[in-house]
Amino acid sequence: MSEKTFAELGLSPAVLEAVRTVGYEIPTPIQAQAIPALLEGHHLLGVAQTGTGKTAAFAMPLLSRIDADDLSPQILVLTPTRELAIQVAEAFTTYASGFKQLHVLPIYGGADFAPQLKALQRGAQVIVGTPGRLLDHLRRGRLKLDNIKALVLDEADEMLRMGFIDDVESILAATPDSCQRALFSATMPPAIARVANTYLSDATQVKIESETRTVERISQYVLPTFGDRKLDALTRILEVEPIDAAIIFVRTKAETTMLSEKLAARGHSVAPLNGDLNQRQREQTVEDLKRGKKDIIVATDVAARGLDVSRVSHVINYDVPYDSEAYIHRVGRTGRAGRSGKAILLVTPRERSWLKTLERATNSPMESYELPTPAALQKLRQEQFESQLLGFTEDGKVAKAMGLLDDIAERNDIDMAMLAGALACWMESAQPGTLPLETPSALPVPSANAPKGKGGPGGKRGNFRKGGPGGKPGGYRGNKPGGKPGGKRDGGFKPAGKR
Repeated sequence: MSEKTFAELGLSPAVLEAVRTVGYEIPTPIQAQAIPALLEGHHLLGVAQTGTGKTAAFAMPLLSRIDADDLSPQILVLTPTRELAIQVAEAFTTYASGFKQLHVLPIYGGADFAPQLKALQRGAQVIVGTPGRLLDHLRRGRLKLDNIKALVLDEADEMLRMGFIDDVESILAATPDSCQRALFSATMPPAIARVANTYLSDATQVKIESETRTVERISQYVLPTFGDRKLDALTRILEVEPIDAAIIFVRTKAETTMLSEKLAARGHSVAPLNGDLNQRQREQTVEDLKRGKKDIIVATDVAARGLDVSRVSHVINYDVPYDSEAYIHRVGRTGRAGRSGKAILLVTPRERSWLKTLERATNSPMESYELPTPAALQKLRQEQFESQLLGFTEDGKVAKAMGLLDDIAERNDIDMAMLAGALACWMESAQPGTLPLETPSALPVPSANAPKGKGGPGGKRGNFRKGGPGGKPGGYRGNKPGGKPGGKRDGGFKPAGKR
């Protein structure tokens, strides 16, 4: 990965503000190479696999050159599937959070025309869509490309495979000659090379090798969970796993601190590790993990780079990483010095598409992680409480404590069992959760076939709008996809990376 920061790449202040908000620290290789070229106005030919962070590689620089006061379409992104169109539109909305008024509109088949037409009439600077539906709007005269400043073909080889190449060329031919163009493809078949030669003359070429690697000695597991129950799932994992030491990975620096505080309140010996700590603080945190003064570190990808602690038995991906390289780096923090390790990935329904990408990157399938049943967890908690309680029978202060309790019981004519129960309740009031009195509830598990929550396919979607009448920053308006993707123009579901 590049050692340059995003600030050194020349991005606009508004985009840098969004970068800081989401907590990105160091660009991926494709971002470090593609962003400067696109900022300079060059055509770009990028050969890179899904999961390398290419969405940010084109979204950030193109947004840096946009005229937010002009509501006409200025950036057009073509994707092979509606799912990828939605993901790319979400990414643009995230990176545009520093703009006061910027509208992002996803357009794809399988949805009603009317809401899309209304959104086009209102105006959107960024259009992201599938070739078939975009061409329909173009031919009806509802989509105007006269002011398009940049066009991106994302996953071009997949569009070729799905039979979109003629539609793609029709759209390319309708863009102004002055339009900046970028083409991203995992492979470069002859038909795609011909398109590149025709429409991307003198393009800057960026090629990112993404090797498939086998993660040896590391057992990989995936646990589907809902976003608002991730902390509950993590807490139960920490209860039942035989952890020597663990690294929990999150996406942002702020999350390292927040999650550390929540885990510390639950009795864990934990510390955050992020780029805001100075070198001495980072070294001390790692040293505490090595020496057993801390058992858990909550870290960002960059902060944990090169971290080598042999006692790390578990890596828990609390947040799905932004790219497959980051995932390989994460799980590689365990299984050190010839030991075995365990990596557990928490995945929400809308992140499920990432699994195949990560499995390809590691050349290793993930097994389903099974949390214990509520009854089994209750039994485990009772056994742990009993073990901890009996451990104090060897304490040197037990005799004095017993004498004190005997006096209290005699003066108040209270049975010793009653007094022991009252003492236990006192412990519970001081630290809730100490006593395993109630059987825990079962955590809801997302169905493999359930809709992907709000905004997923089958849910409410449409015009991604920043501000505007009735719109909330970062929210969605309008379209309700009606029906399933149909025919070759929508295609099947394909895992797609987003950074």
